[in-house]
Amino acid sequence: MRRRSRIPALARSLTLLAGVGIPCLAQAADLLPPPPPMPAPLPEPEVFAGGWYLRVDGGYGSLDLRKSIAEDVSHPPKPYDYAVVQDKVSNQYFIGGGVGYQINPWLRVDATGEYRFRSKWSFVAEDKTFGDTGGYNVTSGKFDSIVGLANGYVDLGTWYGVTPFVGAGVGVAHHSFGGVTDSGFGAYEGGYGIGRRNERTNFAWALHAGLGYAVTENVRFEAAYRYLNMGEATTGVVTCAPDCPKTVYRVKDLEAHDVKVGLRYLFGAPVAVAAVDYAPPPPLVRKY
Repeated sequence: MRRRSRIPALARSLTLLAGVGIPCLAQAADLLPPPPPMPAPLPEPEVFAGGWYLRVDGGYGSLDLRKSIAEDVSHPPKPYDYAVVQDKVSNQYFIGGGVGYQINPWLRVDATGEYRFRSKWSFVAEDKTFGDTGGYNVTSGKFDSIVGLANGYVDLGTWYGVTPFVGAGVGVAHHSFGGVTDSGFGAYEGGYGIGRRNERTNFAWALHAGLGYAVTENVRFEAAYRYLNMGEATTGVVTCAPDCPKTVYRVKDLEAHDVKVGLRYLFGAPVAVAAVDYAPPPPLVRKY
């Protein structure tokens, strides 16, 4: 009888201890500090080929002018009045190069120089000095140009290797005007004149918009549109026979709408913009 009574008593004791121990363990677990948060992933570094670059460009320009002005430079000046019949220039091919610097992933600057091949100029006017005489002067010549610009560009982001950009530039344009002839027609049939070569340098400015493509890590291909204002070109003094006024022609506001392609070679390996580095978290220590 005593042995049987001991067994139920032992079972009740074990049950009581278990009931008391489980809340104690739960309370001890509640007192532990929460685990530290997982570290944020490292940002991907932005890679670009920084520093100096060389460029070569070529293209075709649709050339236009505001107007040509005939100025009498005789001594003493003679009255001269005319009505313009035709005033035009032909288009130009051009080729050039330059050196630049990639300041950061979105800003770059460069200095460029280019040679613009010969353009033909033609000016036809009816002489109105003495009324409607029916006398016409047909004047023509050729000029080529050298243009130097300092440019700045803003790159507008890159998608699938393609980077659109905009920019602006200022500089100078040097025009060399030669081969000027003046022929008379109508009532002035048989009249003929020539003008000597003349050089002129003036202010120039440009606006750019285009697309760049990363051919390799260090080579960029560009296709762009450019508006270029080259100021004015001036002929030498045109003299003719029989007696006529000595005349200088000023071709004002030469404007080019250029389509151009080019390559840029960036020196050095690509440079990564510094990314934020996170220190590893301390080891997790638990105390019970």
